[in-house]
Amino acid sequence: MSSSTEATARDELSGARKAATIMLLLGEERSAPIWQHLDEDEVKKLSLAMAELGTVPRSKIEAIAEEFAQSLSEQDKVVGNYDRTETFLRGVLPKEKADAIMDEIRGQASRNVWHKLSNVDVTLLSAYLKGEHPQTVALILSRLPPDIAARTLSFLDEEFATEVLNRMLTLNNVQREALESVEQVLHAEFLSGLSRKQRRDSHEAIAEVFNNLDRQAEKRLMAALERTNEAAASKIKELMFTFEDLTNLGPAAIQTLLRSVDKTLLARALKGANEKAREAFTSNMSSRAAKLFMDDLEALGPMRMKDVDQAQAAIIQLAKELEAKGEIMIGRNRDDEFV
Repeated sequence: MSSSTEATARDELSGARKAATIMLLLGEERSAPIWQHLDEDEVKKLSLAMAELGTVPRSKIEAIAEEFAQSLSEQDKVVGNYDRTETFLRGVLPKEKADAIMDEIRGQASRNVWHKLSNVDVTLLSAYLKGEHPQTVALILSRLPPDIAARTLSFLDEEFATEVLNRMLTLNNVQREALESVEQVLHAEFLSGLSRKQRRDSHEAIAEVFNNLDRQAEKRLMAALERTNEAAASKIKELMFTFEDLTNLGPAAIQTLLRSVDKTLLARALKGANEKAREAFTSNMSSRAAKLFMDDLEALGPMRMKDVDQAQAAIIQLAKELEAKGEIMIGRNRDDEFV
């Protein structure tokens, strides 16, 4: 596993990361006078940026610091990590001050990693952990809140999860170096990649907008979009999640949804749904419950399509909330498969 990550483009680098790149480029001796003019907070901020910088290729260095072109001609890249930062600080600051700064930025970086990891979708986290060694997984789960660790374990196969649990039981005091290594890998391989994956493109954003429109507005705007940009409209349709997509859920997922949904709301939603959608829900009820539900559905009488759309939108939102909690998995189109 790599312990560094490729730095982002110039316009994505913060001021601190740009400054860190230049300071590392200058080296300890040439940058020493600059450090002496920084206050303690500035030193800490710059040190943390250096420690988390990762690898900056030559092309990015030139974009960040054109005025250092002569120096850049002798270097292909700059690498920033904790060891390099510690050596750097000890070369320009008293040992005690350098050690104190390193202790603080290591602690801050550690807190950031575990805080971010605690807010990651457990389905994504478990998918990543399946490829790791059980000892590494045990260490990671031992640092997470118990409810997050439990839900993550539930997505691992039984044999692997049991091995992880056994290793968690025998975990002793973990050396700081080992923990830092795991944290750096999580940041470089999982969290950094995750943040890039989670950036939605414009089609995904528009699909979410369409998901929240009533049916008439959706049809009108989609037709207009198809006339001006057929390719974009087609992609947006693929990304949209509709009430009919709920019929692709497995029995366990539909039963979970049924336990959470208000039955009157469900009846209103199914009033305007096709027979397949009705069957998907009623087939997961007991015979008696299904009969009572259908009686209630028929008793509703005529309904405005706007009210049906609102009910369906509310159930879609509930399904998304259950998915976010890791309780169900939903597909965005009919080609999605569950294995």
